[in-house]
Parts: sequence; C-alpha cells; structure tokens
Amino acid sequence: MAAIAPPLRAPRRRRGLFAEIARHWADYFYVLPALLVMVLVIGYPIVYTIYLSFFETPARESAIYFAGIDNYREILSDRSIDFWGATKNTFVWTILSTGFAFVLGFGAALVVHRQFPGRSLVRGALLIPYIISQVPAAYIWRWLMHSDYGLVNGSLKQWGLIEAPIRFLDSRDSALYAVTVVNIWKEFPFAMILLLAGLQTVPEGLLRAARVDGAGVLQTFWHIIVPHLRSVILISTILLFVTNLNSFTLIFLMTGGGPAGATTIWIIAVYALGFLTPNYGLASAFAVLLFLIMIVFGYFYVKALTGDRERREHA
Repeated sequence: MAAIAPPLRAPRRRRGLFAEIARHWADYFYVLPALLVMVLVIGYPIVYTIYLSFFETPARESAIYFAGIDNYREILSDRSIDFWGATKNTFVWTILSTGFAFVLGFGAALVVHRQFPGRSLVRGALLIPYIISQVPAAYIWRWLMHSDYGLVNGSLKQWGLIEAPIRFLDSRDSALYAVTVVNIWKEFPFAMILLLAGLQTVPEGLLRAARVDGAGVLQTFWHIIVPHLRSVILISTILLFVTNLNSFTLIFLMTGGGPAGATTIWIIAVYALGFLTPNYGLASAFAVLLFLIMIVFGYFYVKALTGDRERREHA
C-alpha cells in the first residue's frame, strides 16, 4: 500500500504593519496612556531640539533668530568646537571600552560558569564594579590616580617601580586611556552577566558529545560555544557600544573633558556648548547629529533582536 504524502502547508503570509494595527486596534487603548506620556516626555524634547537647531540663540538675548543649517555648518567646521577631535576621542573611548569590557566579561563568564569552591563568592566580587554607581566610582578612581597623593603612584614609588609620579589624568597623552581603563573596570560585569546567562543555555549533551569525539577546549569553544552564543554576543556588543557612545558621568567627574580637550567626547561637547558657552542652537545641532548616529546603531540592535527571533521561529 503506497504511503500517503502529508498535505503541503501553504506558506504563512506576513501581515503588514497597518494590517496588524487594524487587527489589534482595541489593544492599543490599554497602552494609550503610556504612549501619551512617552510622546510628552520623549517626543516633545526631540522635536523641540530639532527645531532649535535651526536657530541662532544669543546668550544675552531672549530672542532667537532663524539660521538655517548654519549651526550644522559651524559644528563641522569651527576649530573651537573641534567636532572631529571629539569624534576621534569618542571612537577611541568607545571601541577600546567595548572591546576590552566584552573580552574581560566573556573570560569572567567562562570562569564563573564552571563549578569550583567559592564560586558564589567570586561571582559576587566580580559584580561589585557594576553595582557601584558612577559618581562614587569616578571620585574613588580620581583619588587613586591623583598625581601627587594617589594610591597608585604612591604604591609604585614605594615598590621602586617609578621615580616620578605618573600623571594619569593630567597629561594629554594618558588621560583618555586612564578614564577608559576605569570604564572597562566598570562595565565588564555587565557583559559577564549577559554571557553567563547565554552559557547556561548551551546544551550539556552537546558539550559531552564534543568531548567524546576528542574535541579540545579551544575547538569546543570556537565551534560550539561561540556559534550558540552568536545572538548574545551581538546584542551585548551593541549594548556596550551604544552605552559608551552616551557616556557622560565618568569622564565629566574625572576630567571634565580635559586636559585641553583630551577627553572631550561627543556628550561632553554638547554639555559644554549648551551649559558653559551657552549656545543652545549649536548644542541642539550637535545633539541632532548624535541622535541620527544613535538611530543607525539602534537599527542594528533591533535588527539583531528581530533576526534572532525569526531564526528561532523558522528553526
């Protein structure tokens, strides 16, 4: 008797955005209050900032004057603002912080994922930098790295490793890297938490099968663990990158953007234009440029989330 082939399922149609909204129109009434609050708290400042970026706002006058795209032109060309210097500092800060925080976090996650005596104590100790808020962390490290009275210089001199104090935060050559080290120390536990959660989802049977087949530690890591954590790695990297692009508190409290602009990143430059100059039009134009850049990274973040969900649905 010939086997009867199962009926073919028709491919599932993807509904459009407006079709989905029309289908669930009643559900949106439940979230309408939250949407209105978001429009008021988030939407209005964004729209007003974009509006203000096209106006000249003299510091000693209450009136504003339409300037077209002059503010954007000035941001990109004025040497006193030094947009490109701030851009260089921002990407050095962001790439180094993201890369080293991710690598340290991944290494820490691999260590605390294994069973060993005192594992809970080690996990708790590694979380301390993340638990400490940025304000006390900044002041603690500012004191530790002080050129004359800092514990780091004092210890190095006492051990005979240096003769003159190292100016961690007072030198243009070292200030950016010094605050980057502090930022890495502050952020690597975040990467550790995400990657540790991902490691706990790796099937133990798959790891045992790899060991039975003779796979070494590096082969197991590269061919089993890394592919399984691909989405977690992507999302954690994007989150770290966007967080570092928006960093303000740590640099502001440790160096204020100095010395001589050596640690001025985008957010510090916007603050200086808006509150120290003050020039709200230029600060708004700078903020709009950053907003557009953040939208690009936000797109990749959403793409990573939705792409991972679609892969799971089709699996």
